[in-house]
Amino acid sequence: MVRHSHPLLVLLALATGGFAIGTTEFATMSLLPFIQSDMSISPSTASHIISAYALGVVIGAPVITVLAARIDRKWLLLSLMTLFALGNGLSALAPDYGWLVLFRFLSGLPHGAYFGLAALMAASVVASGKRTRAVGMVMLGLTVATIVGVPLATWLGNVAGWRWGYWVVTTLALLTVMLIALFAPKTGVASESSAKGELRALGNSAVLLTLAIGAIGFGGMFAVYTYLTSTLDEVTHMSPELMPLVLAVFGLGMTIGNVILPRFADRSLMPTAGALLIWSAVVLGIFPLVADNPWLVTIDVFCIGICGALGTILQTRLMDVAGEAQNLAAALNHVAFNMANALGPWLAGLSLAMGFGYRSTGVVGCLLALAGFVIWMLARRQEKRMRAAAQA
Repeated sequence: MVRHSHPLLVLLALATGGFAIGTTEFATMSLLPFIQSDMSISPSTASHIISAYALGVVIGAPVITVLAARIDRKWLLLSLMTLFALGNGLSALAPDYGWLVLFRFLSGLPHGAYFGLAALMAASVVASGKRTRAVGMVMLGLTVATIVGVPLATWLGNVAGWRWGYWVVTTLALLTVMLIALFAPKTGVASESSAKGELRALGNSAVLLTLAIGAIGFGGMFAVYTYLTSTLDEVTHMSPELMPLVLAVFGLGMTIGNVILPRFADRSLMPTAGALLIWSAVVLGIFPLVADNPWLVTIDVFCIGICGALGTILQTRLMDVAGEAQNLAAALNHVAFNMANALGPWLAGLSLAMGFGYRSTGVVGCLLALAGFVIWMLARRQEKRMRAAAQA
């Protein structure tokens, strides 16, 4: 008889990987000034380090998931986190800028596939009525990283050099490998799993609509967050010492959102997603009105952070509509959010280039959230038509 680990131990192991990934993704932004100084490169050149990681996520998620469709999820998670540890360890050892860009790309390859598979495994070890909460526990690792992991890596980068930030991530990744090896169950391979079956997700309109909700609707949050420090400086006139606290409040909002909202989503998934998109539009629309008040803008930033729970909710939605393409659909969710991370800042940057100022990032964010809600309505309408057809 096979003895299974307690679900909480499985979720802890998977969330530790999310903590490691979240730390490297967000800490790289705060480590850039140290990297620029050490390698004598310009800020625009240094930004390619972040782009290289994002490109790795976008390419790695679908390619790895399709090619590894016949591999047991536990062993695939172990392999992905080992590759992630290797990429970050090599980043810490990078001799120059070119090698660092390559190693950041390598580090990004496992990101989407890991989160997709981790979400599926998390949902499989709990009752069906607790799936979204289980996925939220995995994503909790990423959100907690914005409060704990990023400040730690940034502090180490400041006192001991930026390379130590990546050594922290490497250590967390190796810890994840150990925990998954100890606690994660062997899932086997579903008889219908195949590369061809996974690719069918690309032709599933329900999957594509769900991904579009994330790629566009989630872009609103990134439109504001990317320029938040500059807004606090130029509009709020906040002292530099207080800005990290506001960023931590954003992370706190994401964490609380991922703890509370999945409970509602487990009872009513799509209505919760729609309500969260409306919430996003409202709090992003308020941002320009409160940007000059330190207290009000901090409260609003907390509310914007809550919007991060959309990723968890849409992850469960993909499980419901992906059919036999579970692995690819789950991984593509993180591709969609990386697209949101590109779309939101790009559109907000256009607004800034046109001279509308940092307050306008909230307007851009509000419009993107509303556009995501329109796509949600299309998905909801399709869902009701399919349900009526099935009943008929």
